[in-house]
Amino acid sequence: MLVAWLIVGGAVGAPARYILDGVVQDRVAGVFPWGTFAVNATGALVLGVVTGLALYHGLGPLPKTAVGTGFCGAYTTFSTFSFETLRLVEDGGPGLAAAHVLGSVLVGLGAAAIGLALTAAI
Repeated sequence: MLVAWLIVGGAVGAPARYILDGVVQDRVAGVFPWGTFAVNATGALVLGVVTGLALYHGLGPLPKTAVGTGFCGAYTTFSTFSFETLRLVEDGGPGLAAAHVLGSVLVGLGAAAIGLALTAAI
């Protein structure tokens, strides 16, 4: 049953990533990959909430696996982040690529911390 829910989480996460990335990219101009940035930041927030629920409120293995591993694993994307960073080096310069890396890491960590803190507060 755990594997089935893992698959369901992934089946929801991958199209959600595709949709959010497209919605964001359609609304911004330039070469900066705001869609992937938004996807990874919101995925970090969700994972922070799931982690907090597991740590502070006893979230069981089934929802933790379905959402934390299945959904977030399919929703967030390190490979696209890496590809787009290299593309920024080629198209937008190394400074923009460095901003993408630093911003993604800082915002992702901050989002995960916020998710964790929100669950600690309830």
